Amino acid sequence: MIDRTKRQQDLLKKIPCENKIALFSRLLLAWDGQWFLKTVQAVGLDKAVEQNARVRTSFARIEMREFLKELGLSRAENLEQAVEIMGAYGDLFGGSRIHAEWDVTDEHHLEIRVKRCPAVEGAIKAGLARTDQPCIACKQLWPTWLSVLLPDKQWDCQIPEAIGRGAKTCRILVEGK
Repeated sequence: MIDRTKRQQDLLKKIPCENKIALFSRLLLAWDGQWFLKTVQAVGLDKAVEQNARVRTSFARIEMREFLKELGLSRAENLEQAVEIMGAYGDLFGGSRIHAEWDVTDEHHLEIRVKRCPAVEGAIKAGLARTDQPCIACKQLWPTWLSVLLPDKQWDCQIPEAIGRGAKTCRILVEGK
């Protein structure tokens, strides 16, 4: 009998750790994109956009709780640390393909500028009639992540400029109350 486990482990050892992370990042985004496209085919674009936002919000809670657990934390100490955690998670999940700058103006205000969004790039590549579906989910993403990281505040998000709506960059404003 062949010891497949050993052979499988040997195969995995051929791939450097950083390449494994990048591979999983690409596959996660591809999986998400395929789920969305199949949902569009099944129920139409508008309903798929609505469902995608609901699923993304639900997953945001799960991913931030799990990431905190892996970091050995129960929550962020402050908004600055929350930004560091979200940025690190973004690099892990997005494989550093999401290009963003973060500016914490005070303990209640965060501005994010996204220069590259793989989700919008995927919507464009898929030839969707609308490319703003990631923007709709994104508007709920930041407050959801922050509600896990800093649960003592209610978080609100506005996106006055979005790549998915034709802007060169996304400008995302998040406020805690």
